[in-house]
Amino acid sequence: MLGTSLNIWRLTLLSVLILPLIPSLGEIGLVIVLFILSWQRYRVILTYPLNWGIALVTVGLIISAYFSTNPGEAGLGLANFLPFLAILAVFPQLFSKISQLRQLAWVLILPSLPIVILGWGQLYGGWSLPNLLGWELVANGNPTDRMASVFIYANFLAIYLLMIFFFTLGLWLENYRLGHKKVLIWLTIYLLVQISGLILTSSRNAWGIALIGGLVFAFYLGWRWLVWLVLGMTSVVTWASIGPEPGREFWRNYVPRYFWGRLSDEMYSDRPIATLRQTQWQFSWELVKQRPWVGWGLRNFTILYQEQMEVWLGHPHNLYLMLMAETGIPVTLSLIILVGWILTQAVLILPYLGAEKIIFLTYIIAFSACILFNCFDVSLFDLRVNTLSWLILAAIAGLVQNYRKKTDVIHYHNHQT
Repeated sequence: MLGTSLNIWRLTLLSVLILPLIPSLGEIGLVIVLFILSWQRYRVILTYPLNWGIALVTVGLIISAYFSTNPGEAGLGLANFLPFLAILAVFPQLFSKISQLRQLAWVLILPSLPIVILGWGQLYGGWSLPNLLGWELVANGNPTDRMASVFIYANFLAIYLLMIFFFTLGLWLENYRLGHKKVLIWLTIYLLVQISGLILTSSRNAWGIALIGGLVFAFYLGWRWLVWLVLGMTSVVTWASIGPEPGREFWRNYVPRYFWGRLSDEMYSDRPIATLRQTQWQFSWELVKQRPWVGWGLRNFTILYQEQMEVWLGHPHNLYLMLMAETGIPVTLSLIILVGWILTQAVLILPYLGAEKIIFLTYIIAFSACILFNCFDVSLFDLRVNTLSWLILAAIAGLVQNYRKKTDVIHYHNHQT
């Protein structure tokens, strides 16, 4: 049994390692793990209370698809949710120790180096590669002049690098405390590479969340000087971007135009109204008000928006508005409560994890970054990003589940004595 568990764990790590660069093989490996775990642990999986909530959300999504205005499209849209809800239901059985989360974090960060190097070649060397491994490298980026690397769009690379950046930062801080100098050198190289990639995606969303996550780490470590430094630099860049005069033009002499031009939207000031987030959000809210209970159906936003605005958009750049418009308010709230319960329990057990808490905090921050990112974008349409985000949440849920089991046993013995 121990050997079987070890083989499953190794297959999981290998699948995660190759997933960003060879998506099909990575997904096949994870599916195999999913079926094996489901077969071996089905009794525990069926009795775990969290999975009752997952079952409720699943039923709600299916009902919403059945009553949608376009059931065919809604049925296809279920593929973006149901397999990943299965990951959340089953994969917590795989995670019981912080050491496993640490191993997974190392595996997660390794592919980021070749991915960013390909992105550099894409932007500065005009590199292009045909779709052979499940991705295509487009010369000069997508959109033009924004790094996308092996992802179909710059924003998908941005959320991927954002999550990986936090894992690398967490490992860096842990090894800094342990005094592992050689490891720190390699982690520093990875951090610098990932930061360059994040900058070159030109994602304002990712930039802001990276700063917020960095501040959380600084608060946790008690590095007040770093908090004030980051806040000061952020204030200067913000003033140069959208601040009032006097002062704005002065700071623009020192802040690179790449940053203040992007943050102020002066780089893309001629965009049509239909492509603005505010327009998309307003349209989505009108859809919610018209069908608040079951929504219009998954993947139906694109159809409805194109009919009215004569512009094709894959999503409204806000996951939660999209879910309310497409699946209804009850399903959306159920999913939010489900995820919120896991994260709340994770935060509650954090103080009791001792010296290893920094790795668990890293997982919480990385997934929270995904939540924040989806307030201004929708990341679930990229298979790799969607898989990794649900896997990260499953790892958090696994630790929560294991810790609750231990505390229940302790409480039981204390009661008996």
